[in-house]
Amino acid sequence: MTQRIPVTVLGATGTVGQKFVRLLAEHPWFEVTAVAASSASAGRTYAEATRWREPVPMPPEIARLTVNECVPPSPGAIVFSALEAEVAGPIEQAFAASGAIVVTNTRTHRMDPDVPLLIPEVNEDHLSLVDCQRESRGWDGAILANPNCSTAALALALAPLHRAFTIERLFVSTMQAISGAGYPGVPSLDIVGNVIPFIAGEEEKIERESRKILGTLASGAIEPSEFSLSVHANRVPVVDGHMATVSVEFRRKTDPAQAIEALRGFRGSPRVCQLPSSPVPPIEVDERIDRPQSRLDLERGGGMAVTVGRVRPCPVLDLRMVVLGHNTVRGAAGQAVQIAELLVADGRVARSAGRAG
Repeated sequence: MTQRIPVTVLGATGTVGQKFVRLLAEHPWFEVTAVAASSASAGRTYAEATRWREPVPMPPEIARLTVNECVPPSPGAIVFSALEAEVAGPIEQAFAASGAIVVTNTRTHRMDPDVPLLIPEVNEDHLSLVDCQRESRGWDGAILANPNCSTAALALALAPLHRAFTIERLFVSTMQAISGAGYPGVPSLDIVGNVIPFIAGEEEKIERESRKILGTLASGAIEPSEFSLSVHANRVPVVDGHMATVSVEFRRKTDPAQAIEALRGFRGSPRVCQLPSSPVPPIEVDERIDRPQSRLDLERGGGMAVTVGRVRPCPVLDLRMVVLGHNTVRGAAGQAVQIAELLVADGRVARSAGRAG
């Protein structure tokens, strides 16, 4: 690819927007040519409008860009949305109606029947929902959604087990990092030395989204998986990294050795494996007794790999394990960039500066 594809970041001054900017700054396929945020930031340079939270310097070429308001048109085919859910809906729809392909990290459209909710290694065939969406909504663009930050890691780890043994029941308890609450996030007096056993809407999102992602595409619609799922969501005093302890029952009984074999052998399709953001393997199994750990295992695969450990028999269901994923990379901006890469590989975005195909 000799010319990078121009892209826009909506909500670029927030924490997820900043992660998009960092990941896209040196991307081999994409170039950030426009940043947009609220009217309070519009008209200022990105450097002036942004309280930069990433642990690397702000990319100078993006620092000089003038922040726009979140209104179409955009200069390129792809728009990454890190908008707050309360305002995202009409803005994302306006960009799609203008012909842009919107890859959104917000919850607003995730459960829309015609919106693909994607983990490229798991359900790339759901990408064809874009055609149904364009026909039903009468626009030339599209909206594609990235899952909830905990769902992204959990569903990726469950996918090979569901394919091999068919999940029937799940019990999940999450330990979610404070970065998942954005900035400034959870007050320090609430979270330091504490665990908060409630995150608004989180349990419901994990339950609904996991069934959609692991569901099957038939006749232009997703048939959600029918397993039952019970989730407890907890906020813990860790900066990055969402961990989940999982107990699972299967239709076809298995043992830890067979489950580990399925996890280690799992890959996306050949074209997904070749995407710039795809880790190979996407799931790493660590058999050490005390792993995974957020501090030691979070950056595997550049933050895009999910680590699974403590795979062992469950005395109540069949199997239990621990899953760890990077909530702002695999669970947010990194996977959204991977989805955009899949659009290019699928021919839905031209490998030039043109509009969506």
